[in-house]
Amino acid sequence: MIKANPDLPQLPARARALAGGKRLYMAVPRLAAERPFVLLDPAQLDVPPRRAASIRGALEHGRPVAIEEMERVDLVVCGTVAVNRAGVRVGKGGGFSDLEFGLLVEAGPVDAATLLTTTVHPSQVLDGDLPETDHDFRVDLVVTADQAIRTGATGRPRGILWDHLDEAKIAEVPVLARLRP
Repeated sequence: MIKANPDLPQLPARARALAGGKRLYMAVPRLAAERPFVLLDPAQLDVPPRRAASIRGALEHGRPVAIEEMERVDLVVCGTVAVNRAGVRVGKGGGFSDLEFGLLVEAGPVDAATLLTTTVHPSQVLDGDLPETDHDFRVDLVVTADQAIRTGATGRPRGILWDHLDEAKIAEVPVLARLRP
């Protein structure tokens, strides 16, 4: 099972997974639904993979699922603005990839054996340090058009770091409000 973010740069990876017969979870943009993921099963689709893999197509042709309904995820494909060779990644700043990761770790579909990867343009792979917080996750694999870089990343957050969330973020994401301790 593959889980991918809904961003446009990962559309080709989502479409290729579906074309290859892989089942795919895609996050609802901004985790804005009580069932914050959509399951796309190529055996159930009556549209081409690229159409189903778009945000609109996934929401129209996929099945909304709650975190508790999700199966184990073998591969996560996340969006990245910049990444270094140690697997430290910088996203767009909304924290939604980190929230998706934390929710799935806490619920069980993502575990230590799940491969974390990102697809980027070669110019997005940077040398040197990048900013990182305790709730950030590192990727195991960076894929560009020219190469696949194994990062040797270690250590992952063990779930949601509630003390890193403010009231506005919790209110914005329905599943967070429901799961809040």
